[in-house]
Amino acid sequence: MESAARLMKQSPALLAATIAALTPGLASATPKPEAGIGLPRDVSEFGHHIDWLIEVTMVFVVILFVIMVIWMVWACFAHDEKHTAEYDHGDSKHSVKTALALSAVIFFVVDGNLFYNSTTDTFRLFWNHDALESDPKAVRIEVNAHQWAWDARYAGPDGKFNTKDDIVTLNDIRVPVGAPVMLQLVSPDVIHSFFLPNLRIKQDAMPGMTNRLWFQAKETGEFDIGCAQHCGVHHYKMKGTLTILAPDEFKNWVTEQSAIASRGYDPKDTEAHWGWEWKSRN
Repeated sequence: MESAARLMKQSPALLAATIAALTPGLASATPKPEAGIGLPRDVSEFGHHIDWLIEVTMVFVVILFVIMVIWMVWACFAHDEKHTAEYDHGDSKHSVKTALALSAVIFFVVDGNLFYNSTTDTFRLFWNHDALESDPKAVRIEVNAHQWAWDARYAGPDGKFNTKDDIVTLNDIRVPVGAPVMLQLVSPDVIHSFFLPNLRIKQDAMPGMTNRLWFQAKETGEFDIGCAQHCGVHHYKMKGTLTILAPDEFKNWVTEQSAIASRGYDPKDTEAHWGWEWKSRN
């Protein structure tokens, strides 16, 4: 042991090579680069609409900020002690016309553009739940958010929720890549907020309501599920994992987990039967 320690002390390069050989997975564990300004990597088919909105808003804010700074700097030098002050209450026709013109430009160019695109994207994509109800490829998941965990329930081969073959997971949601995923969210206690930053989607789970969201992933991998609403002293525990699998992997996982669930089904365990009949609005 002493000779080995002496050898490592005398040869730092050997020590580094030994560590690298014993931990071959360290290189592959390097976080993947993120795109955008402080944004997590987008793995959603429609996440680019959200990124566009954020980026364009940032551009307009920077442009308006630069204009105001230039204007203020110019005013500081142009209106020095030699400048004769001109008092104006802002009610002259010139002042009113100037204010209205600037407001109109900002509203129609900036606010109008952002409002139109965000509204059309919201109704055409993110809130278009009814169009997915008849999609045979859609994966349906019921999520019970409570202090302080995410319970997820998948219907088994019978296609019905809250039956013997249901798959129930804790802080672990698995979905296939390339297929629409529909979630219905409930909460028995306080307001929670189901947040998938890498899929640019978020929806509150509220007591007494069943809220909906949907997404479609374009990449496989593991991603965080967060709670974006402070829900109590252990809010920090509301963290789960979304695993996006290849279609065949997801199909095998569902088959295996449904068989396990059927064997372990206990009709007397009423607390485990928290699911509900899928609420379709078609």
